[in-house]
Amino acid sequence: MFSQNLVKNPSFETYNNCPKRLGNFNDDVSSWSTPSKGSTDYFNGCSSAMGTPKNFNGDQPADFGKGYAGLYVYAPEDYREYLQGELSRTLEPGRKYHISFYVSLAEQSDFAVKEFSVVFSKNKLEFTTKKELSKGVLYKNKENKYRTLEIGYADFYSDTQDWVLVHTDFVAKGWERFMTIGNFKKNAQTRLFKTKRSAKKGAYYYIDMVKVESTKKIDTEEHFVGNDVNDKIEGIELGQLHVFENVLFEFDRFQLLDREKVELRKIFQYLENDTALKIHIHGHTDTIGSITYNQNLSNERAKSVADYLIHLGLPQKRILWNGHGGTKPVADNATEAGRKQNRRVEFVISRQE
Repeated sequence: MFSQNLVKNPSFETYNNCPKRLGNFNDDVSSWSTPSKGSTDYFNGCSSAMGTPKNFNGDQPADFGKGYAGLYVYAPEDYREYLQGELSRTLEPGRKYHISFYVSLAEQSDFAVKEFSVVFSKNKLEFTTKKELSKGVLYKNKENKYRTLEIGYADFYSDTQDWVLVHTDFVAKGWERFMTIGNFKKNAQTRLFKTKRSAKKGAYYYIDMVKVESTKKIDTEEHFVGNDVNDKIEGIELGQLHVFENVLFEFDRFQLLDREKVELRKIFQYLENDTALKIHIHGHTDTIGSITYNQNLSNERAKSVADYLIHLGLPQKRILWNGHGGTKPVADNATEAGRKQNRRVEFVISRQE
């Protein structure tokens, strides 16, 4: 399914220097750099001071060799650390790519984040700040181009033992050559939770095995480019309630099937083509079961649609979702055909205020 990995030194095994001290990632690791003054760390089994699996932040074996990176993605006063890599070649316009990397929360962390961000850029990032590289900071350099992917999931980012896979798909613009991983938001905007009662420090993560791989050329059955999407998705009026025609859940289920994802990919591309749009998702059930159970089930159905759109690359801030249980039927619940129509998901697309 995937082709060659375009990330150089993806598991940080090749190094210029066996690490001897904190904050020396920029000098120690081959083919990687730090885009700001944040002091990203490098750990390798060759070192007694910065070794694996034991280090100053806990105990974490390296699953992909002997080395991995470590960085603060959340810290007091908006302090941030990042890691930046140059791809082996510029991405091709219109081609679909899969980005993935593994993370593990350090045992000494007081917080865990609920999303990671990846910024693709045309040119290498070089900033003198130690704080977050927000859009306001990035876009001061008008000669560069930027593309941000926010990958948000559930609480698995709090795992302090196992490596957890973070991944998403995206369609390249055609100028992406550099990739930077971290948290590009201020503390006040970062979605997180405490891992300790007296949390005062930050969220420190280990990162390993970074991949950017081409999947296949997008086709008109899955994605639509430019204005064509408006021709392919007919009848969408802003501010009006619409039903996902092909997203009708099986009884007592909230997981999406492959055939249902096709329609969601079309909606995603529609939203991707106009960043001023947002979507509100509404989940529903039939009336079999208790009111509380159906309310929770409808919430899960709406959330599964929202999670898939986030997986495709839609920023979470552009998505709202909630469930209504069986309180808003559109068909007779006395028949199976009617109950199937009621196990639906609806949506409203509108412009962000």
